[in-house]
Amino acid sequence: MTTFQAAYIETKKKGLLRDKINKARHLLKSCEICPRACKVDRLSGELGYCSTGEEAVVSSFNAHFGEEPPLVGTFGSGTIFFTHCNLKCNFCQNYDVSHEGAGEACGLGQLAGMMLILQNNGCHNINFVTPTHVVPQILSALDMAIDGGLRIPLVYNCGGYDKVETLKLLEGVIDIYMPDFKFWDPAIAEMTCNAPDYPDVAANAIVEMHRQVGDLQLDENGIATRGLLLRHLVMPSGIAGTGAVMSFIANHVSKNTYVNIMDQYRPCGKALHVKELARPVSRAEFNKAVEAAKDAGISRFAAL
Repeated sequence: MTTFQAAYIETKKKGLLRDKINKARHLLKSCEICPRACKVDRLSGELGYCSTGEEAVVSSFNAHFGEEPPLVGTFGSGTIFFTHCNLKCNFCQNYDVSHEGAGEACGLGQLAGMMLILQNNGCHNINFVTPTHVVPQILSALDMAIDGGLRIPLVYNCGGYDKVETLKLLEGVIDIYMPDFKFWDPAIAEMTCNAPDYPDVAANAIVEMHRQVGDLQLDENGIATRGLLLRHLVMPSGIAGTGAVMSFIANHVSKNTYVNIMDQYRPCGKALHVKELARPVSRAEFNKAVEAAKDAGISRFAAL
């Protein structure tokens, strides 16, 4: 049996992590880290779409037991919830965090310390939630955390609105990618998060993520160590385009992709003010979405 070693250990040992940190930090000067490409100088305190300057903002960190079973295991997934977001969906269940900025600014040493606390508490992984806009800060803090003894897998838990160029900076760093693929229709993406390019961006991002880490791998205890885990939230009246999303995954990523078809949608944030979003998903709609995924050729599902 092969002993697990987090990808970032070898990357740092080869001297490649420092180069990634320098490149990522340079991007903050005229920010194009995400597809919004605001080009603000975050190092000087200018704020773009994500409302985040030089320092990351964290709303909470803890052992979380509500994630997928391969992440949770016995002792939980070590989640670090970053404040703000580059998507800002109008139906977000964490509206106070993503839109209103609930959280505290966090220095690099603090962020590294959070990783080590979660590991020392027995968490199976470090789960970066909404990390897209703070990739430079994560890389810098990771360098410090490795020196402190960090060794467990890193999870990149994102909305799928990620630039391939930024994801390439994470190659050899992230062990497990866990993106959403939210919408297939550009009009729905524009209505919900002002990002009509979301379907194309997410498709390209997920292909790149899979290229880096492949299908999800589990250890002898069923705990994820490496690979891609995809999330898709079923939405009212099928507006997320589940069938098309799953067909893309099956045909252009892998039929062996580990998928969580989620039935958690409820009207939050500003959703009650949008006719298409103002009601929960019915059981029939959810079942239809699951069948669409199976029809597309997907067979590896999270517990529903």
